[in-house]
Amino acid sequence: MNIWKVAELRNKLFFTFGMLAIYRIGFFIPLPAFDQSALKEFAKNSSDAGGGFGNLLAYVNIFTGGDLGQSTIFGLGIMPYISAAIIMQLLTTVIPSLQELKKEGAAGYQKIQEWTRYATVGLCLVQAIFWISYMQRQANPPLVYADYRGGLMVWFCGVAGLTAGTVFLMWLGEQIDKYGIGNGISLIITAGIVARMPHAVGAIAQGFDVRGNGSYGPMQVIFIILAFIVVVAGAIVITQGQRRIPIQQAKHTRGRRVYGGQKSYLPLRVNHGGVMPIIFASSLMVMLSMVVGAIGNLFGGQGFWGFLQRQFSFEQGYLYIIGYITLIYVFAYFWTTVQFQPKEMATQLRDSGSFIPGLRPGPRTADYLEMVMERITYVGASFLAVIAVIPTIINQALNIPFQVATFLGGTALLIVVSVMLDFVTRIESTLMMRNYGGFLGGGGPGGGKRMRSGR
Repeated sequence: MNIWKVAELRNKLFFTFGMLAIYRIGFFIPLPAFDQSALKEFAKNSSDAGGGFGNLLAYVNIFTGGDLGQSTIFGLGIMPYISAAIIMQLLTTVIPSLQELKKEGAAGYQKIQEWTRYATVGLCLVQAIFWISYMQRQANPPLVYADYRGGLMVWFCGVAGLTAGTVFLMWLGEQIDKYGIGNGISLIITAGIVARMPHAVGAIAQGFDVRGNGSYGPMQVIFIILAFIVVVAGAIVITQGQRRIPIQQAKHTRGRRVYGGQKSYLPLRVNHGGVMPIIFASSLMVMLSMVVGAIGNLFGGQGFWGFLQRQFSFEQGYLYIIGYITLIYVFAYFWTTVQFQPKEMATQLRDSGSFIPGLRPGPRTADYLEMVMERITYVGASFLAVIAVIPTIINQALNIPFQVATFLGGTALLIVVSVMLDFVTRIESTLMMRNYGGFLGGGGPGGGKRMRSGR
C-alpha cells in the first residue's frame, strides 16, 4: 500500500509495466514471408525429438527474452546486446585504453555504451543471417511461403526485422533504466521467463488426475510445489549470501580531537558471478553437443563418434552433465578473476585509511582477499552446479517435461530470483528514503523546524 502513496515511485512502476507490456505485444508480431504455423510445428517437433537444434532452441528461448520457435520481430531477443556487453566488459579488463576510458566516469561509460550498441547491431546481423539461412534450407515443412523462397525480400525482411527488434528491445531496456525502476534488460528477460509459467502450470493441470491415472498424481503435484519453494528459498539465500570481512578505520588526531576508528565490514558475495557461469557453460555445451551430434550422424551413430554422440546428448549423456558441471566451476573462477580485483581493493582500503585487523595494508591484504574469494567462489560454484543440473535430473527421474522442470532450477530460476531481489531492493530503498525523511521531520509538516528549535 505504501508503494502507491509515493507519486514518483508509482509513476516509475506504471512506466516500467507499460514498457514490459509493449515488449509482450511485440513478441507476437511476426516477420513477413515466414509461415508461422509451419515454424511452430517445426520447433515443437525439434524440441520433442531433442537433438542439437531442439536443445539450442530451448536454451535460447529460456533467457534471451525472445523465441525462435515463432519468427517474430523479437525472435533474437536481447541476447545480442548481452553478448556485446559481456565482450566489452572483458575487453575493458585487458585493454589499457578501455581501462583508462572506464576511469573517466560518466563520459567514459557513455562511450563504452555507444561501442556496445554498435557491437550489438553487428552481432544481430550475423545471427539473423545464420537464422534466415537455416530456415530457408528447411523443406519439411517449408518455413518460407512459396512466393518468397529464394528471393531477396525474405532476406531483407528477416535480417532487418530481427535486427530492428533487438535494437528496439535494447532501447526499451534503456528507457526503463532511465525513467522506470529496476534494470531494464534484466526485467525484459525475466518477463519472457515468467510469461512461460502459465504454460507450465497448464501442462501440469492438463495431465493431472486425482486417482493417479494421469501423468501427474496428487503426490507428484505436491512434490513439484514443495521443490519449487525449497529451490527458490535456497537460490535467495545463496544470492544474498555474503562473507563479511571486518574493516577498521585508522584513527586521526587533530588537535585535541580524535577522528576515525569506526568499524565496518567489506561484503564479498558468495555467488559473485551470478548466472554468468551457467550462461557461458550452457552455451559452450550446447554448441559442443551440436558439433558432436553432427559428426556422429556422419558416421551413422556407430563406433567412437556414436558413443560420444550419445554421451553428449542433452537427455541422457553422463559426459554432458560432467562437462557441464566442470565448465561451471571453470567459468565461476574465470568470471570472479575478471570482476574481482583484490590488489585494487587493497589499494583503495589503504588510501582511505582503512585496514583489515591483523593484516598489513597492501600486498598482504590483497593476498588475504584473494584467498577468501577463492574459497567462497568454490561454494558459490557448487551451488550453481546443483541448481543447473536439477531440471535435467527431475526431467529424467520423474518424467516431468523440461518446460516444467526449468522452474525448479537452472538458469531461468536464478535469473528470476536475482532480478526480483534487485527490483524489491530498489523499491524498498525508495520507500526507506521517503519514510526516513518523514521520521526525522517529526512525521508532519514543520516537524523538522520543531525538532531544530527544541534542540
